[in-house]
Amino acid sequence: MALPPGSRALLSGCCVLLSAALAAGREAGCLDCHTAAADAPVHAVLRTVHGNLGEGRAQTCRACHGDSPAHAREPAGEAPEVSFGPRWRSGIEVRNGSCLACHQANGPLLSWQGSSHQREDLACDSCHTSHSQRDGALDEDTSSHLCGACHQPVRAQLRLPSRHPIAEGKTACSDCHNPHGGSGEADLYQVSVNDNCLSCHQDKRGPFLWEHAPVAEDCALCHRPHGSVHERLLSARGPALCQQCHAAAFHPSLPYGRGGLPGGAPNPNLLGKNCLNCHSQVHGSNHPSGARLTR
Repeated sequence: MALPPGSRALLSGCCVLLSAALAAGREAGCLDCHTAAADAPVHAVLRTVHGNLGEGRAQTCRACHGDSPAHAREPAGEAPEVSFGPRWRSGIEVRNGSCLACHQANGPLLSWQGSSHQREDLACDSCHTSHSQRDGALDEDTSSHLCGACHQPVRAQLRLPSRHPIAEGKTACSDCHNPHGGSGEADLYQVSVNDNCLSCHQDKRGPFLWEHAPVAEDCALCHRPHGSVHERLLSARGPALCQQCHAAAFHPSLPYGRGGLPGGAPNPNLLGKNCLNCHSQVHGSNHPSGARLTR
């Protein structure tokens, strides 16, 4: 027999409500005590991806906090099986185990075991807020502030005159570092520092006809990745930086110091771009006559 118009949609809606009601009956009555008026932060999870786990809202709570029968019987005196709150905070392994039950250790989490954050006994909720609609760790506008709360020396470097534009929101810490662990040093996404840098600075990637050895070896030999008082994130001012290696390379072996600056005996090699006045292709050259990286 054909259903009247609109009956199919009504029946479907009733089935959804009945399914949710049955699920709520089977599960612990979390929301009987944690009402919207009393626990607004708790109910915020229902508007996130974590609020759509399983059938019914009560099961959402159980997916992360466990069955917790003792807590259901005596909410004021017994803790949930897994608690992330300040009153009954479970151990780090228990809390992380609850997250990793769904967020399996693969993909971005592949290197979590043995990573620097794991060795420092950080819990997932040390950075992430699962009940919030806007997780600060996943928001590029706020994630750098979260990282800087612990990595304070780096936070200071990000305020130096020459820096990556993290404060301006154009880049983020997670563009280079994987907070869940990486195969390279400092939890970088790539194995080497150079591979990480060249993923953005592709114009500096060789191979070149005439290569500059330190460029091919490690960008950090000349640049400070987080910030510097010298232009272009350089670790020292030229020509002092160049003379750390090139003490007597086709020039008089005279160390340049501040005596050659205005007020002393001004030296053209200490002014402007110094060595780069002539050796402009410092990262490498493909010019047939660029053996000295001059063109």
